[in-house]
Amino acid sequence: MTIDEDVRAEGWLDRHQDGARPDEALAYFDSLPVVEPDEMLGRWRGSGLPTGSPLDGLLEAYGWYGKEFLDDESVHPLLFTDRSGRPRPVDPWLLPMGVLRDYAGFAQFWPLRAVFSRLRPLLYTDKPKARLRKVTHRGVVTAAMVYDALPIIDVFRRVSDDVRLGAMDMRGLPSPFLFVLRRDESAR
Repeated sequence: MTIDEDVRAEGWLDRHQDGARPDEALAYFDSLPVVEPDEMLGRWRGSGLPTGSPLDGLLEAYGWYGKEFLDDESVHPLLFTDRSGRPRPVDPWLLPMGVLRDYAGFAQFWPLRAVFSRLRPLLYTDKPKARLRKVTHRGVVTAAMVYDALPIIDVFRRVSDDVRLGAMDMRGLPSPFLFVLRRDESAR
């Protein structure tokens, strides 16, 4: 992509930070260039792209920080902030993803968030819980993060050198949950 194309792609995200229709967001995702696995290396800050998904805002409500890609075999798929604000890897296998998918509205209630914040230290791990691969998604081969123990694949497209658009493809979720990753400059 050229610098002008990067600016246009990031401009679309800026204009839609409060949300987009699912069909419009997927058309934008499909228009973006592929990502090579090595372009994902590093730590990334995450945020959802609201599209009406039941998962919109859920990760952020629980203190989601982002993702970290150390190499093809070592990926921390979910970083959450600890009490000091430092990003820490969480073992996603211990999270009730099916419940979160099917009862996302219920999971937004503050008492559950309070319980999670107290239990979160028990979920921290230093072991990678995903791998980085190329997959075919929506007819295009691009970089993806494959969870070790969950039926989830996060697929990535390039917005710019330091911004990616991700689509979480989860078994049982009617359409992908879209999220934005911005390279964490403090981790370089």
